[in-house]
Amino acid sequence: MELMELIYVADPMCSWCYGFGKELSALVARFPDLPLGVVVGGLRAGATDIMDDAARNVRLQHWARVEQASGMPFNREGLLAREDFVYDTEPVCRAVVTARILAGQDNLLAVFDALQHAFYMDALDTTDGGVLAGIASQVLTRLGYGVDAAAFEAAWRAPATVAETQADFALARSWGVTSFPTLLLRVGRELHGITTGYASAGMIEHRLASVLEQMPARA
Repeated sequence: MELMELIYVADPMCSWCYGFGKELSALVARFPDLPLGVVVGGLRAGATDIMDDAARNVRLQHWARVEQASGMPFNREGLLAREDFVYDTEPVCRAVVTARILAGQDNLLAVFDALQHAFYMDALDTTDGGVLAGIASQVLTRLGYGVDAAAFEAAWRAPATVAETQADFALARSWGVTSFPTLLLRVGRELHGITTGYASAGMIEHRLASVLEQMPARA
């Protein structure tokens, strides 16, 4: 039997990924023996423009649609209160990669979820390295990895981590992923698309079964 892995291509500051979080968690619980890999896609990685009122209103409209579809709450006042905010998603994506470097893929979704909650509900600045280190180190320590904020931030700032984050972005592009969230199934060396965009755990389970049924029997 060839190795199978579910691959989640996403960005913590993508509102549809935030809305999708509970569905993905439910799916992972249904398939505890199916490994989950996380690849960060860089929704607005490297952005330099300050979010003006028009851009803020566009975000709020997106959030309203995500909330209606998923039921996930948003702290709209937190977004409205931001001044001189640059919606650059590279730093938060790099925090996910840092957690992967320090602790591996296991429990990486817990770090991803915590970063999302920090941005969408706690209105924290998830473009700031110190803020990211505080959030992620608390999660990793709770999970038994014992990584303090200073060590996490040092790893986050390391050139090798920056390079690995860029490699994730390039990998997602090489797979033809242009929107998030995207779920892929890797079977051996083959990749199979499962879903793109928000979907319920039940829909994904059905799609997974359909993809697996269409595969030829393998030794």
